[in-house]
Amino acid sequence: MDLEPIERASRDELQALQLERLRWSLRHAYDKVAHYRAAFDEAGVHPDDLKSLSDLAKFPFTDKKTLRDNYPFGMFAVPREQVVRIHASSGTTGKATVVGYTKNDIDTWANLVARSIRAAGGRPGDMVHVAYGYGLFTGGLGAHYGAERLGCTVVPMSGGQTEKQVQLIDDFKPSIIMVTPSYMLNLIEEFERQGLDPARSSLRIGIFGAEPWTDAMRAEIEARAGIDAVDIYGLSEVMGPGVASECVETKDGPVIWEDYFYPEIIDPDTGEVLPDGEEGELVFTSLAKEALPIIRYRTRDLTRLLPPTARSMRRMGKISGRSDDMMIIRGVNVFPSQIEELILKMPALAPQYQLVLAREGHLDTLEVLAELREEAAHDTVDALARELQYRIKTNIGVTTRVTLLPSQGIERTLTGKARRVVDKRPKH
Repeated sequence: MDLEPIERASRDELQALQLERLRWSLRHAYDKVAHYRAAFDEAGVHPDDLKSLSDLAKFPFTDKKTLRDNYPFGMFAVPREQVVRIHASSGTTGKATVVGYTKNDIDTWANLVARSIRAAGGRPGDMVHVAYGYGLFTGGLGAHYGAERLGCTVVPMSGGQTEKQVQLIDDFKPSIIMVTPSYMLNLIEEFERQGLDPARSSLRIGIFGAEPWTDAMRAEIEARAGIDAVDIYGLSEVMGPGVASECVETKDGPVIWEDYFYPEIIDPDTGEVLPDGEEGELVFTSLAKEALPIIRYRTRDLTRLLPPTARSMRRMGKISGRSDDMMIIRGVNVFPSQIEELILKMPALAPQYQLVLAREGHLDTLEVLAELREEAAHDTVDALARELQYRIKTNIGVTTRVTLLPSQGIERTLTGKARRVVDKRPKH
């Protein structure tokens, strides 16, 4: 397989390119975006102060609040007329975060998603079934343009219409699917409901992103669907899907496309940059974005940087949680992924789950809703619930109420991301 030269470059070559592009990106942001000029001036730094990559630590962070405070177009570094496309986050936790792309930005994005699909084992001529949502969400169109750029046949299905999704996969025979991992599980269930064996479908590769998922969920999807399941990572503020992507030959964490995005890991409390291998919050700086340069963007994703393997660039470890979706239950820090891991270790339980936060008196409570597999013996429900409760208490240190529901008992999202946490606590 022919790789791009940068995918085989030495560390020195890669860092020289990063330094050159980083200087340009800081200068572009400072010269063209009022927020960055004010923030850099306030921090007492100037783009000319960047002499080495480590000097980036002197520059201030950007976060979601920055983008919301400059809603809608205040962070754009080019005239609005040069922005050929606008995307926006869902805005479920406040105002939407708006992102813009020049023609060059769209080209870069398509190239990086094409590179990602290639790393997953996709080749020109493959048919790609895109079941990410289209519209303002970056998933659908990001996957679509990348697959076309690689020379694939694209089925722009979008999310929802689960029965029709399965029918078209059965009829059109795509070899690749791009979708969230939780929705892939819905599709597997729908195959089985229709009397079809998902492992005998035409699909051989699944490229899954838009939500964190565990290795146990990967094993479950691969076993039931008979595919290679690889992880693609991205977020709209940094570009969209294709910031990092896993290689099918190693499946050892997404390779960060470091020629376009400079990663750092910081201590989420102090902001101090941590060495490679240590867990902390992932921060990205764009190296070539024209419309929306992003400087030291705090993703809130908790992970670590790992050494290169299949490509010349560093990898991300599995996201262990988010610094902003951590639940604190009676003083104990709890991440949904920790509970997911325990559920997936119990063969009688399906991978669907939901965590319900409530308040009794002055104390927060956590209820874990999980589903039984269809073949599970229903006379063991109480024992299974007690077992999961015990495992959560032993491994995480928090007391929960566990409710086990029949198969399909947890509401399915029609599209996009699973709703893992429901917070019913009073807001004030």
